[in-house]
Amino acid sequence: VQLQASGGGLVQAGGSLRLSCAASGRTFSSNYMAWFRQAPGKEREFVAAISRSGGGTSYADSVKGRFTISRDNAANTVYLQMNSLKPEDTAVYYCAADQARWGMRAPGPYDYWGQGTQVTVSS
Repeated sequence: VQLQASGGGLVQAGGSLRLSCAASGRTFSSNYMAWFRQAPGKEREFVAAISRSGGGTSYADSVKGRFTISRDNAANTVYLQMNSLKPEDTAVYYCAADQARWGMRAPGPYDYWGQGTQVTVSS
């Protein structure tokens, strides 16, 4: 599976962005998907995860109620809708896929990664 993240940009605090992660291959629907982010000088951290069908979701406490993860298996795409953005949300955002495990909050086990898209929130 190859992943291509897009949709990042510069936004003012309180604004919104929608990230997309397009996957190649015919096995997208068999993968659990997640979003991570990494700010300068910090470790990569979990943001959100979604089950294969999209019926199950999980969020980091820092984004719960503001971000929504979703997927369209027909379009081989996972999304991250980010609302009420804060300066501390500034980071490079990565999508990740794993074929066997759901909702992992550590980045190490994921099988596949996208290249990242920069999100900058100004105060």
